[in-house]
Amino acid sequence: MRIGVPREVVPGERRVALVPETVQKLTKAGNEVVVERGAGVEAAFVDSAYEQAGARIVDDAFDAELIAKVQKPTADEVAKLKQGQVLVAFLQPLIDPKLAGTLAERGVAALSMDAIPRITRAQPMDALSSQATVAGYKAVLLASAALPRFFPMLTTAAGTIAPAKAFVIGAGVAGLQAIATARRLGAVVEAFDTRPVVKEQVQSLGARFLEIDLGESGEGAGGYAKELSEEAHKKEIELLAKAVRENDIVITTAAIPGRKAPVLITADMVPNMRPGSVIVDLAAETGGNCELTEPGKTVVKHGVTIIGTVNVPSTMPYHASQMYSRNVASLLALFVKEGKADVGVDDDVVKGTLITKDGAVVHEGTKKLLAAPAAAS
Repeated sequence: MRIGVPREVVPGERRVALVPETVQKLTKAGNEVVVERGAGVEAAFVDSAYEQAGARIVDDAFDAELIAKVQKPTADEVAKLKQGQVLVAFLQPLIDPKLAGTLAERGVAALSMDAIPRITRAQPMDALSSQATVAGYKAVLLASAALPRFFPMLTTAAGTIAPAKAFVIGAGVAGLQAIATARRLGAVVEAFDTRPVVKEQVQSLGARFLEIDLGESGEGAGGYAKELSEEAHKKEIELLAKAVRENDIVITTAAIPGRKAPVLITADMVPNMRPGSVIVDLAAETGGNCELTEPGKTVVKHGVTIIGTVNVPSTMPYHASQMYSRNVASLLALFVKEGKADVGVDDDVVKGTLITKDGAVVHEGTKKLLAAPAAAS
């Protein structure tokens, strides 16, 4: 089977869907891999490395039976897709259901890497977690670069320097990685999550877990966070206001699949923070957890630096690509057999990841979103 790897065209995207390491395994398994010229250059994977791995360098990688991408296709890329092709990418069907409808109309079998089921067997394919690992690590580096203080406690001839205090909101994959990285740099760390089940994980990394009785759990289906009731959210905000005021660094990671990010740091909280404090908002792409975040920008408000960098994994493209490539390869292994891609296989992971097939949208959540406007009209 021919697998195509196009160059990503979305501004700021530096990752590539498959790296030479994975390409070599795919070609040894009898597949043909074509890589668009320069597709991996920004992630430090040059064309010659792909050729050594057995790939063929081409000017257009869309002439393949299966297309592997990172970002969802642009309108120009959608126009290149043909009936019967298989597409694997971050399609974000719950945010952009219309794209799913368009792909179905074109007869494309589309699988979305952000729809991988949260089950143990699917962990090697969990691209959301792999990219969140990158984001959590980089968030701390962004904070350390902007903070006008040391992270660790230092004992010097000029006296003892107290360590920085960091507060991480959300103890999912990104949050846990942020906690671990901040601790390695020497910060005193505390964390909060609406899911009490993560308390032990936070403590195992050497951080303090902030507890509050919200009257309900914030854990939703598949281990993801869910939206809290108005009363519980009010209690949450009261707790966060105090913690935000007492810390030098705040890293926010709270997200709800398919929804706008919840506002956890209000505009009124920021003026009460310490001068020189830093907020790194990893939810900037979906609106931000801080009310003053400007997606894609770093701003200073009331003496506080608010970093709203979007697509943070792309700022570390080498390892982000390597991890994503392994996720994609693990998924392909489930339905690419004997040189053919069969998305109709009886496999829970493939079924959960499949968005369109045979000219129809088959993903339940996406179907509901597409049906809602029709019902309203």
